[in-house]
Amino acid sequence: MNSQSLKTLFTEDRAVSPVIGVILMVAITVILAAVIGTFVLGMGDDLQNNQPTASFTMDFEANGNATVSHAGGDTISGEDTVTIAATGSGLDLDHADSGITDPAGEWDSAISAGDSVNIVSADGGAWSGQTVSVNWESADGSSSAQLGSQQAPNTA
Repeated sequence: MNSQSLKTLFTEDRAVSPVIGVILMVAITVILAAVIGTFVLGMGDDLQNNQPTASFTMDFEANGNATVSHAGGDTISGEDTVTIAATGSGLDLDHADSGITDPAGEWDSAISAGDSVNIVSADGGAWSGQTVSVNWESADGSSSAQLGSQQAPNTA
């Protein structure tokens, strides 16, 4: 191969435009097929998950009391169900200082940043490593999520 034909090989660009066009057409076809296939197979339903993004803090005291506070994020509608639960013996929901009036441990109003509720351990007045969680369920019951969870210190 002589230098003239090598030079011609690098300067010739007649086939570049059709090759790029074909590659772009194939890429567009693959992307469209993937998007249509996702929605046809029902995988697109998960994209509409409307759970709130909220942060909760929990302050535990040695006497078995604790405060669960909405530290920031979305305001949670009063129509949605927000429950507070604890592993082990759970919470003392009948205690006068609990702040939760529903026996199921439900927060009974809309929740926005700064709102808090007091809870009481049912394990003999002390925390002993229970995991306390804040759980959310949409008003229509179609979706739910755990918004916060924290392990209590061992104060027994």
